Amino acid sequence: MKDGHVHSPYCLHGSKDSFQMYIEKAIASEIDEISFTEHFPLPKGFVDPSPKNDSSIDIESFEKYVNELNIVKTFYAGVIKINIGAEIDYIEGYEEEIKCLLNKYGKTLEDSILSVHMVKYEDKYYCIDYSRESFTELVELLGSVEKVYDLYYDTLKKSINSDLGEYKPKRIGHINLVRKYNKIFPYDYSNNKNLEEIVKLIKEKNYEVDYNISGLYKEDCKEEYISGYLYDLIKKYDIPMVFGSDSHSCETVGEYNLSKV
Repeated sequence: MKDGHVHSPYCLHGSKDSFQMYIEKAIASEIDEISFTEHFPLPKGFVDPSPKNDSSIDIESFEKYVNELNIVKTFYAGVIKINIGAEIDYIEGYEEEIKCLLNKYGKTLEDSILSVHMVKYEDKYYCIDYSRESFTELVELLGSVEKVYDLYYDTLKKSINSDLGEYKPKRIGHINLVRKYNKIFPYDYSNNKNLEEIVKLIKEKNYEVDYNISGLYKEDCKEEYISGYLYDLIKKYDIPMVFGSDSHSCETVGEYNLSKV
């Protein structure tokens, strides 16, 4: 059993649980492979729209993260397979800068994810999942929940089509992250044609998807980020799913049912 999306003590918006705590919980849960996918440094010149500037770690911290994980891998060799990875933020307009960073550090990455957390509207960037208040602001700015979904899905398509070089991740992260606040802002996304276009694109490029369950733990979501209509599309197009707990603490490692993956 593999958990392909786990964060670390280096995460600025997560817990300070040690690598050992994550790994020991994984072993106790009979997980035999774990991928640490810490947030990759943001591209040069980009200003983090998060109010706390905590979307990602900086380059110095990323290098420490990789070095520490190499030591941890050696310690647990033969016990559990540990992958050094990253969660790469796609940011519209910064493709070349992201590519440059991946060209420099891509050789160190063994299992990575490409995600959209930030969308661009009228030359300004917004976090799609930071808080209820920030999501509400985006809905009011664009005029409807549907338009927020459209903007997010359009950005996802751009991320899938983007040229980020040879180290671009082949796994797309939490495709329906935009539903993090669906209990407050309900929307029937099965009528949104963008979603099937996205799934077709993923199929054409032979990518896989992050079967991310972290939404189950979110008060305003309570669903996996691949579920319902999206889950049916993923199965229809026979796209590989890699389970991801998206754990930001050791507590949620191993606390799930993998029957759908």
